[in-house]
Amino acid sequence: MDRSLDSQPLEMQKKQYAKMVDEVNPRPPLARNVFGAFVIGGLIAVLGQLFLSLFQSWGLNIREAGAAMSATLVFLSALFTGLGIYDEIAKFGGAGTIVPITGFANSMVAPAMEYRAEGLVLGVGARLFTVAGPVLVFGIVAGWLIGLLYYFFR
Repeated sequence: MDRSLDSQPLEMQKKQYAKMVDEVNPRPPLARNVFGAFVIGGLIAVLGQLFLSLFQSWGLNIREAGAAMSATLVFLSALFTGLGIYDEIAKFGGAGTIVPITGFANSMVAPAMEYRAEGLVLGVGARLFTVAGPVLVFGIVAGWLIGLLYYFFR
């Protein structure tokens, strides 16, 4: 057994380990990742605009059409996550699939799908907000604090 690492300080071992990891890990294809995120994020935005225009053409006002478009994108994102399609899109689009509304729906459905074998309450119910829960908490707290600041300092 090699004892050379035992005599070195822990900080030095961490640096050596980080160097070894950097040598082994492949460099991510930055240009391809940026392109994929741009294309998929843009396509999601275009799809949202198409739904918004469609709902407006059916006689809904802009607020109603916006709500219908949001609900449609959430439904499609949840459906595609359940069918395993969203993961395939995310392999190409990466960060582009985190467009707020579709990414949020995916972050709700994916943990529920993963733990569905544990049952409705302890699996799906307990794991539903695993990813989205902290986002909701910090979003609500930030909104509350900004509201207070606005109220007192406007």
